[in-house]
Amino acid sequence: MYKTEKLKKNRVNQGFTIYDMSKLLHISPAYYSQIENKKRRLSYDMAVMIANIFNLKPDDIFYDNNIISKNSNKM
Repeated sequence: MYKTEKLKKNRVNQGFTIYDMSKLLHISPAYYSQIENKKRRLSYDMAVMIANIFNLKPDDIFYDNNIISKNSNKM
């Protein structure tokens, strides 16, 4: 499941409002707010669009970076 705190943190750190995000994603502000508050499921396609806005990889939205790095050390 995606990390809602990452969505909000990235949005705020980059100076975007919920309204800004909704315009960039061509969705309503209510829809984006529901995604950020886990009231609406985030599709992979939407995650890709959000990741592009934040200059991230989609996996960065879905996974905790600490878990990824710990698991990659075992390989």
